Amino acid sequence: MSGIIERPSAILYPRKDSCIPPSERCRYKTDKKPSGPFNRKALLDYLEKKAREEKDWDEVKPYKKEVRGKIWKPKEQPRVEINDDIQLDTEWDEVLASATEEELVDLAAILGFHGMLNQTQYHQAFVENKEILGGGGFQGVAKYQEFKVYDEEPPNDTDVDKCLKQVKDNDPKLTELNINNMKNISMERLLEFGKAIGTNSHLEKFSMANTNATDKVAMVVAESLKTNKTLSSLNMESNYISGRCILMLLEAINVNKKVIEFKIANQRPVVLGHKVEMRIAELIRENINILRLGIFLEGPARVMVQEFLKRNHDNGGLSLVSQCSYLFVDQLFINVMTGFVFSEETACR
Repeated sequence: MSGIIERPSAILYPRKDSCIPPSERCRYKTDKKPSGPFNRKALLDYLEKKAREEKDWDEVKPYKKEVRGKIWKPKEQPRVEINDDIQLDTEWDEVLASATEEELVDLAAILGFHGMLNQTQYHQAFVENKEILGGGGFQGVAKYQEFKVYDEEPPNDTDVDKCLKQVKDNDPKLTELNINNMKNISMERLLEFGKAIGTNSHLEKFSMANTNATDKVAMVVAESLKTNKTLSSLNMESNYISGRCILMLLEAINVNKKVIEFKIANQRPVVLGHKVEMRIAELIRENINILRLGIFLEGPARVMVQEFLKRNHDNGGLSLVSQCSYLFVDQLFINVMTGFVFSEETACR
């Protein structure tokens, strides 16, 4: 009985093993000897050839083409006759007919058809006494423009020792100090500058961007800001100050609320984090005098800071608000998002 059950299962479910010849993959055996090695391609070709050569079997009912019912025909659309006998020629038709391809290019540029021109052709259309480059017309070759070479800005030649002595001596002549981009200045000098700010009563603007200042310098500056009541602008961009120390600086600014411009963007820890950003927004809300803030914020904190800065400008915390147009308030939005702070000259334009 078991042999009867195993035989159909062996026939229906043969072993799928490519290493075993096809004739031995099931229990079905034949006494005939193989006529040759198994060739799958030859077998398929034979089956296709046999299928093409064999005649089709006769159908029970032969096919006969019959048309039943009414054949649908679309309605003819009425033709609209356009009378082209009357042609009104204007002076512009004659001008356009006799215009060269270069003149058509200029006309397309003036009318604003930018898709028909390349950049060089567009700019050449507005240049007097122009020289056609690379052939004119719509098929003209666009050549590159020569770059304008500008002289490099000279390095910062500020005398660090002299300025440090003036800050410590509270020199009334020193109201603005710029030590930006001075990477060779030592950490000890930066700390001395930070401590000297606390006892200075004449310095109004202090910039120390891109000086490799770290959190240690920021902490010293924060302590000095708690006692300084004359500094109105502080720039510490492009340094290595963390979000924790940025909060310390803003908290110190809120003690006297004399700083109206604070730049702290482009620090090494680019992402401050949601908690730090929301704390920055709270500190700006508490300060009604700060007008310009250079920092990159994301999410709801940026929107909140924008509103608080706009509030400070609307309240008239500085005479600059009454002198300048309200376009400056619109520029504040770009200031907070990009970290770029506009100068007073830019705001008054």
